[in-house]
Amino acid sequence: MNLLLEALAWLLSPERLEGSGSLPRAVLVHLAYTFAAVAIAAAIAVPAGWAIGHTGRGREIAVGLAGAARAIPSFGLILLLVLLLGVTNKPEAALIAFVLLAIPSILAGAYAGLEAVDRATIDAARAQGMTGWQVLWRVEAPLGLPLLVAGIRSAVLQVVATVTLAAYVNLGGLGFDILQGLQLRRFEQVLGGAIAVAALALLLDAVFALLQRAAAPGHLRRAGRGPASRPLVGAPA
Repeated sequence: MNLLLEALAWLLSPERLEGSGSLPRAVLVHLAYTFAAVAIAAAIAVPAGWAIGHTGRGREIAVGLAGAARAIPSFGLILLLVLLLGVTNKPEAALIAFVLLAIPSILAGAYAGLEAVDRATIDAARAQGMTGWQVLWRVEAPLGLPLLVAGIRSAVLQVVATVTLAAYVNLGGLGFDILQGLQLRRFEQVLGGAIAVAALALLLDAVFALLQRAAAPGHLRRAGRGPASRPLVGAPA
């Protein structure tokens, strides 16, 4: 209990709000890496996932690649990319690692959302004369949006936790306090940094939970059930 109180006291101390290593600056760096990685991953994974879900082709390959990507150690991947790209390109190396980490969840959410759409609904749309593109944009994409947001939500949580490792290659963020605390054996600082990361993750999770709920059709929101009421944990079986 004393360590927890010391950690909270360190986290809320006035000096943590000023200077280049202040808590607000660390949070901004952490968020910048997180949202940049998720945005790039979404630009890659969403079109690919929609193509898989719309055509029904390539699902096995996507599931295999997603599983393989999840098995790669994030810390080892960051260090490997830093070695390959050079120490002058550490931000790019770390960002690539975070993007690779975010892609599987977003890819799974994109194609699972389209696969979850009732086939009768799609057949009815085609019977009305809709083209393949119209079916995708007017029927499948809107109805599959809750699971896509769930995939993005899962990716954000994975990346925001992994961005802590950026401090090991001197890129700042909330992980810097944890790493520095370990080196100085200041365990209240280590715990304070961990609390800050956890609080940020919980805040982001709450925001994306609201977005996921808002993306659901109205009748599912009122009933409090369906895919929008739970986070996506992986590819569908």
